[in-house]
Amino acid sequence: MTQNFGKAPSARHIEAMARTAFARIPEPFAGHLAGIRVVVEEFADDETLDALGIADAWELTGLYHGRPMDEESVWTSGEMPPVITLFRQPLLAEWCETGVDFEALVTHVVIHEVGHHFGLSDDDMHALEEQAR
Repeated sequence: MTQNFGKAPSARHIEAMARTAFARIPEPFAGHLAGIRVVVEEFADDETLDALGIADAWELTGLYHGRPMDEESVWTSGEMPPVITLFRQPLLAEWCETGVDFEALVTHVVIHEVGHHFGLSDDDMHALEEQAR
């Protein structure tokens, strides 16, 4: 069976989807998202992949850079704001391989990375994703 996926979403389109995902995150989490930046890159760089022990750049769809909220203190106030990086090409590949709705995929990755910001477990991240639907 052949599937027609249409035109691949641009980085700007993916950023807009990420902002939409942020807007659906419920309180009390929503009130703590203002400082998180979202960046879209084509792939993770070699340094990032090496640091994570990932051999294949196609395997990484998103990454949270920053200190989890449960580790923040007055001593960490001068650090750079947290960043969620979405990797466009691996997201597109997963979209084509699975046939899942692309916006749902972006939302899933964003919520997973937001979960790292809050120091959530995988189970808590899944619950947050259910609430954000």
